[in-house]
Amino acid sequence: MRKHKGFSLIELLIVVAIILIIAAIAIPNLLRARIAANESSAVASVRTVNTAQISYNSAYSSVGFAPDLNSLGGTSCTPPSSASGCLIDTQLASGTKSGYSFGIPSGSVTGTPASTYQVVAAPITPNQTGVRYFCSFQDAVVRVNATGAISTCDYTQGPLNQ
Repeated sequence: MRKHKGFSLIELLIVVAIILIIAAIAIPNLLRARIAANESSAVASVRTVNTAQISYNSAYSSVGFAPDLNSLGGTSCTPPSSASGCLIDTQLASGTKSGYSFGIPSGSVTGTPASTYQVVAAPITPNQTGVRYFCSFQDAVVRVNATGAISTCDYTQGPLNQ
């Protein structure tokens, strides 16, 4: 009788079980890492909007701060204008980036010229793309709220210590 070389069914089942155990441990860590990366990107994007608003206010002092993200973005930049400042990338100007939605709430840009603004960032799918909400206004301090959505940004939200 000839001997056959190979793995038995029991050996293969043990290897599959070990792989499943490792996957069960690794997948939650991977999801937490993705949430952390999305939140870091959201904070950076809020800071980018703050910097763009300051530049926009300096360049178009008769207008003040930009009323929306589209005014800070733009695709036609020859030359830039108050309607298309080309200060942020088109993906951020569209209002979504890295699992977060961004916006300048209507009514938050006030005055003539506009002397105030707010920018808010909320996870598109809470607890999957992010768990914290971020906001900022003309003082350029990024604030965080971990308990719920931010409709307006004010001093009650704590500053981000990152």
